[in-house]
Amino acid sequence: METVEIDGSFGEGGGQILRTALGLSCVTGKEFRIFNIRKERKKPGLMPQHMTCVNAASGICNARVSGNGTGSTELSFVPGRVRHGSFFFDIKTAGSSSLVFQTVLPPLLFADQPSHVTIRGGTHVPLSPSYHYIAEIFVPMLDRLGVKIGPSISIYGFYPKGGGEVRFNIHPIGKIKGVNAVSKGRLLSIAGYSAVSNLPRHIAERQKSAVMQSLSPLHADIDVIDVPSPGQGTFVFLRGEYENSLTGFSALGARGKPAEEVGREAAALFKDFHDAPICLDPHLADQMVIYLSLSREESTFTTRITQHLVTNLWVIEKFLKMRYQLEGNLNSAGKITLYPS
Repeated sequence: METVEIDGSFGEGGGQILRTALGLSCVTGKEFRIFNIRKERKKPGLMPQHMTCVNAASGICNARVSGNGTGSTELSFVPGRVRHGSFFFDIKTAGSSSLVFQTVLPPLLFADQPSHVTIRGGTHVPLSPSYHYIAEIFVPMLDRLGVKIGPSISIYGFYPKGGGEVRFNIHPIGKIKGVNAVSKGRLLSIAGYSAVSNLPRHIAERQKSAVMQSLSPLHADIDVIDVPSPGQGTFVFLRGEYENSLTGFSALGARGKPAEEVGREAAALFKDFHDAPICLDPHLADQMVIYLSLSREESTFTTRITQHLVTNLWVIEKFLKMRYQLEGNLNSAGKITLYPS
């Protein structure tokens, strides 16, 4: 079988290129070689989080791998057959557990029996979807496609300690449905959390107050919660339910960052989406496109077109016989139509 060649510096040039390639390699059985991995990043090559993704994908399909080492800028991956099972993956840093989960989910959907995945690492960390985004936005939206996943969290992991623990029960799927997600429709509700771990509760209260003030005249039901974690951390998560879509936005606390700033940040992200003429937020579009590409049904959705999304489509095309039409300009509202192979 011909090896798929991937330039890891293409487009957005980040770890998503590797994660998408790993997932689709397992699904399709196509081997690949990726070079220039994260070439333009401050620390190029593979970091522990990326290595965990490679090890996880390899573990579920008994792949032959070379180049999976810290700082490596080239890797080859030859997949075997995907197997179901109970899997435990430990990132050993505050690297994102959500991104490891998203690497192994596509192939495990095509296993012959359910699988149970436990991941230890960061659950609410910068530059990645929070656990709550995965559990309350991504998973329910995939449910509309016929994908069945049961998420749970027992320990929260913040930067820099990590140490969070999440679990996912993944059920095999026979058919993935397409979507028609052009208009998000009327806003039905906003809910969410203002959380602290090993810090005074008044920080979460101040975060909540800032959210409520910044969202006005929109109303949100925000729960103030204390969460278990090996380290200290705070976050705000907002979940919006519309007639035709779900969306979510997070903001994280940091040393020296006022609680009010955390709340205002989450609210501003939500209001930007609310005011935009799109149905799927850019993160959701980027995460769902791999599953819509595996569907035998046509899909259409509106979103803000990002370089991340365009890069992801470029990788997907290398593994699947799919076609797509993109209407709109980069960093602006646009429409994407995916045609089945």
